[in-house]
Amino acid sequence: QLVAYEVKRMKAEEGNKQKILRHIKELAEKLYKNENPYPAVTMHKVQRPTEGCHLRLHQRPFPRLDEGTVQWIIDQATAKLQTAPPAVKAEKKCMVPSGPPIAAILERNGNALANSARRLEVVRNCISYVFENKMLEAKKLFPAVLRAMKGRAARHCLTQELHLHVQQNRAVLDHQQFDFIIRMMNCCLQ
Repeated sequence: QLVAYEVKRMKAEEGNKQKILRHIKELAEKLYKNENPYPAVTMHKVQRPTEGCHLRLHQRPFPRLDEGTVQWIIDQATAKLQTAPPAVKAEKKCMVPSGPPIAAILERNGNALANSARRLEVVRNCISYVFENKMLEAKKLFPAVLRAMKGRAARHCLTQELHLHVQQNRAVLDHQQFDFIIRMMNCCLQ
């Protein structure tokens, strides 16, 4: 959502490192607040008594509790809980625009384009290894494929390659092949 809405701002900040760092800090704060919406409750540690403390003579007896005071404290806490906002933040459903096309992002960095092409090649190779039942080679490439799934181009490549394999050979997959394909698709969806 941030990338989709702030492309112009990021392009304007391209030359100024201080603005980029400020923008990164703002994004970090937004992400942190999103993951941790409520401040952490501090837990007080009660120290363990020393070993010989029960043998001491100067111990005072525990005071008697007043039933009315205890009930008043419980009532206060209950009233506070009833007026408190719900603990779970309600999700707002909204339509997020797709953002800039991949070519617009990649044209700035020629390096990123070569890197992306290599990732797509790794995805294609892994899928072909799975369908050819070369599971050892697929297993070697699998972590790189899962990392590549963070990019939109790699996810698009996965769907295209699976579509091609479905059209070409309608092969029946064994359990391990099926597991690899499902794990890739699950990572793609996530």
